[in-house]
Amino acid sequence: MSPSAATVRPSTDLSHPGLVALQPYGRRRRHCAECAAGPLALLVLADGAPHCLDCADLGHLVFLPRGDTALTRRAREASSLSVVVVRRNHRKRRYERQGVLVEEAALALAERRCLADAEARARRRQRDAARRAAEDVRFAAAFAAEIRTLFPGCPAGRAERIAAHASRRGSGRVGRSAAGRALDETAVRAAVRAAVRHDDSDYDALLMAGVRRDEARRRVRGVVDGVLDGWRAAGTSR
Repeated sequence: MSPSAATVRPSTDLSHPGLVALQPYGRRRRHCAECAAGPLALLVLADGAPHCLDCADLGHLVFLPRGDTALTRRAREASSLSVVVVRRNHRKRRYERQGVLVEEAALALAERRCLADAEARARRRQRDAARRAAEDVRFAAAFAAEIRTLFPGCPAGRAERIAAHASRRGSGRVGRSAAGRALDETAVRAAVRAAVRHDDSDYDALLMAGVRRDEARRRVRGVVDGVLDGWRAAGTSR
């Protein structure tokens, strides 16, 4: 995973002061085990105990929030010491990156460099966005074509809508999985089944009524199978 990625999974030993600093979750503020300063906005664990940045010899560093990939990369490159700052997401049960600690001079240098080539980077982002958009259009068309091959009776325009939904970049849906991008038959069928489940059955209403997902799927399976069987049979009867 790249340094700019938002999610990290630090090792169970977070005592290395040059590796990870923690941003306490919510109202859980702790005090430094060495100097009793606190409550701490950022801390480093050493031997299982919280330490403030000063006691961890990191007090000379400044916090750079995540969000600007170029600035973060350049600041870390220019800083002789950098520390990843994470916060525990208890709902997702993982650590998520919040930013980095870097030397103040390194951050100032990175900001000047980013300002100097901001226009060029903006143009590059525009070119990259246009390229990705074109790639997405081609991929969605190929996905829709595969749907029509597997389900010849799929109504006009429906394959395109299913493909657009399943293949949306950054959605995490089956179309963006490795199998989906390879137009794997199982992945394509899964995308179509999901679309039929939501659009042609009472599945969503069951979920809203508090029915468990697995039970809701069981209840609508006959309807979904019937629609899919009809879409497949339509091609064999021609």
